[in-house]
Amino acid sequence: MSPSKSGPPPILYILVVALIGFGVYWFLSRSPNNPSENRSQNPSENSSPPSATAPANNSSPSTAANSPSTPSHQFTVPESLPSGSGLDLQGSTAMVSINSALKQGFEERFSGVTVTTSATGSGDGIDAVLAGNADLGASSRPLSADEQAQGLVSVPVAQDAIALVVGVNNPFAQGLRQQDVVDIFSGEITNWSEIGGPDKPIRVLNRPPVSGTHQTFREMVLNGGDFGNTPNITTLDRDATTPMLRALGDDGIGYATAAQIFNQSTVRPVAIDGLTPIAEQYPYRRNLYYVYQDPANEMVQAFLGYAFSDAGQAAIAQAGQD
Repeated sequence: MSPSKSGPPPILYILVVALIGFGVYWFLSRSPNNPSENRSQNPSENSSPPSATAPANNSSPSTAANSPSTPSHQFTVPESLPSGSGLDLQGSTAMVSINSALKQGFEERFSGVTVTTSATGSGDGIDAVLAGNADLGASSRPLSADEQAQGLVSVPVAQDAIALVVGVNNPFAQGLRQQDVVDIFSGEITNWSEIGGPDKPIRVLNRPPVSGTHQTFREMVLNGGDFGNTPNITTLDRDATTPMLRALGDDGIGYATAAQIFNQSTVRPVAIDGLTPIAEQYPYRRNLYYVYQDPANEMVQAFLGYAFSDAGQAAIAQAGQD
């Protein structure tokens, strides 16, 4: 009787199982779907988002910070434009200086081309573009979903701040907290004495709803709440900054784009949480936009190309200082 054959020794089975287990572990650890590896390779998931800034020189509108929608065209400055061509630009009063600076440089660059500007409010400018009555709209607020659904595209061109402003002779010489601002413009605080000032009613001057600054103020400052309707709050009929500033007197408070008040001798900004509008951490900062109907026509492409050129960016920067 021949001896029975024995199988491989048990140690061999143990080694095979161990090798298989190690191979599975190695494969899984190298898999691109490993969550721990993905987190280490994607810094955006583990770092706070960068603060919003105005588009830098030569930046493309489609990559500028906080762009609410992506333009379908990369804008460049053409070699020439037909003499007699024109561009109609309507909208935000907050962008008057920027519009004027770009208009001057654009017309100097292209002889025989005319840029017509008017400023009656962001809403009016957007409506004019929708109706085909303007080539470009200037807006101090983002487009709504409904406006984007109608084919409008917005391109951020600069950033500014909304300043709370009082007359230089106003005896209130302190700053405000953000909640104070909410309470004043919602009608909860109606007397300067409630915030450390004299015993005198606060006369609040509010911009009209057509104003992009009005809408941004409501969303950003009032956190989407409503303006008050107490007797001390007056909503202006026209979106015009200069008349509002003149009407402040020694008991009024209003708001405007910061660039429009820095060189004024009759008014001064009010610090918010100890910060003035020039501070990087000032709470009421926003983007300013140009709005067009997609696809952009030749003049819109040329004007936006100039706006994002070195010359255009220099003009925008200078407009913020004048």
